[in-house]
Amino acid sequence: MVKSVDDTVLDAALNQIKTTADKLVVCIGAPATYAEANANSPTGKRCGQKAIAAANFTGPANGDTSGRKLAVNQQTGITVDVSGTADHVALVDDTASVLLAVTSLSASQAVTAGNTMTVNAFDLEIADPT
Repeated sequence: MVKSVDDTVLDAALNQIKTTADKLVVCIGAPATYAEANANSPTGKRCGQKAIAAANFTGPANGDTSGRKLAVNQQTGITVDVSGTADHVALVDDTASVLLAVTSLSASQAVTAGNTMTVNAFDLEIADPT
């Protein structure tokens, strides 16, 4: 059985993230909801945040193995509000109160309130159907 999805369909999903994400949130644990991503740990998961816009993304482009990907460019100067071990990052749309995407950091980072941190570039990838 042949299955296919045109790149424009996958790009539409990735462009939704690119055009509506207005904040990158660094988290202690993976948030399951917008509210969890937006509340400081230990009530929520947030330990730091930074405003972002479409210019902070590259793509959509061909995926590494299949499908399409959206690269989130490296983010520096992220203010840390809560000390702990940051291990996830979330992209949120504050205007619509939507948790758009969550992924794990490439490596956990011990962070200290009052300092700043960097999140390395990462990809959000949607694979072709199989």
